[in-house]
Amino acid sequence: MLWITEFSGFFSAALAVILLSPSLQSFSPAAAIRSSHLDAYFRPSPPPSSDHSLRNKFSYRKSPILRNAEECGFSGDVSGVCNPSYVHVAITLDVVYLRGSIAAVNSILQHSACPESIFFHFLVSESETSLENVIRSTFPRLNLKIYYFAPERVQSLIAPSVREALEQPLNYARNYLAELLEPCVDRVVYLDSDLVVIDDIAKLWETGLGPSTIGAPEYCHANFTSYFNGAFWSDDRYNETFKGRRKPCYFNTGVMVIDLKKWRSLEYTKAIEKWMEIQKVERIYELGSLPAYLLVFAGRVAPISHRWNQHGLGGDKVRGSCRDMHDGPVSLLHWSGSGKPLSRLDSKRPCPLDTLWEPYDLYLPVNSVQLH
Repeated sequence: MLWITEFSGFFSAALAVILLSPSLQSFSPAAAIRSSHLDAYFRPSPPPSSDHSLRNKFSYRKSPILRNAEECGFSGDVSGVCNPSYVHVAITLDVVYLRGSIAAVNSILQHSACPESIFFHFLVSESETSLENVIRSTFPRLNLKIYYFAPERVQSLIAPSVREALEQPLNYARNYLAELLEPCVDRVVYLDSDLVVIDDIAKLWETGLGPSTIGAPEYCHANFTSYFNGAFWSDDRYNETFKGRRKPCYFNTGVMVIDLKKWRSLEYTKAIEKWMEIQKVERIYELGSLPAYLLVFAGRVAPISHRWNQHGLGGDKVRGSCRDMHDGPVSLLHWSGSGKPLSRLDSKRPCPLDTLWEPYDLYLPVNSVQLH
């Protein structure tokens, strides 16, 4: 990965802003299931609280109302969430990354030919209903549902990781999408909160998965063995896990197309939990929620074009380090890694590519709110 010089980087970013900004052009190339054993973990959000501190703390501009193009042929008043015409997108919401989630949603709507045909499934673990209030006030006509994911559902399975942020229960909510979302939802696009989409999300949604349960961009040049430690590779119970699969490759779980029908029938949630239980005792890897996905799915993933996950833009652990984009076309920019564009922009020390995230940011700083 190349380091970006100050002058050339900012010149490139400025040019990219002209090309990608939604205000200048449209970028086209580039709740819970009710059952006795689940009620304790997947329950409705707590009743509204009289404490509106979150709503006061986070203020956002309203997103413009965007309508479907004539060719969309969509009727939004049929079957609610079960409308077969919906494109389903799942994103987590929490206090820390709320601003990023809102920017992601805004970017999706800005580049969709059929924005009214998108249904958003928001996963939350906060008891504050203000998170929902902020989303609904920022996107008044958004098709959405909030799903409360109780942290205790997964807390006992989480082992210590290399970064405390990777240990948060909401990071593992994606494991339970097949149970959280209604049975009529057979497919969903799962997206992290630190990305923006600069192409029509319907193209990703329509990706064929063949016999696979999930689809994602794969990165077969990465050193796959490094995601597991010596305890894994030296133990015969584990080191033949990938035997019989095609070449297992790394993939980033922040962008996935998931066939929920297959997931449910093959009980992949239980398979992931089994590996998490082993990790809690044996310590066969170090990195959060990703390795369990690799153990279950690597070598079984439907490969999706790399344009749908230009990842790693958050850089590494070196303070102030910036990364360039990978070669090739771009449909999704992903700030995976330790650095996030909102914090770098706020501190007036952005990386050049952070300017590509900025047009989708709807956040209103406290001072600007008071002026109004």
